[in-house]
Amino acid sequence: METRLAVISVIVEDSGEVEKINQLLHQHAQYIVGRMGVPYRPRNISVISVVMDAPQNVISTLSGKLGMLQGVSSKTMYSKI
Repeated sequence: METRLAVISVIVEDSGEVEKINQLLHQHAQYIVGRMGVPYRPRNISVISVVMDAPQNVISTLSGKLGMLQGVSSKTMYSKI
C-alpha cells in the first residue's frame, strides 16, 4: 500500500483531553516518524506536531479523530512527493 508523508498540527486548548490524544497517537505509533509538543504557558495551550508516513486514509482518520475531541483543533499538511 502506498504511503504519504504528512504533518498533523494539533492545538490543545483543553488539557483534560491529553490522555485521549496520547491514546490515539499510541494506536498509530507504527506510522509516526516523530512528534514534538510545545507547551505555551502564557495562553495555557499546547501545540503538537506529528510527522507520519502512512496511507492517506490512516492520516486523515487520525487527524479527524483528534479534531473531534473537545478543545482540540487539528490540520494536516501533505508532502508533494
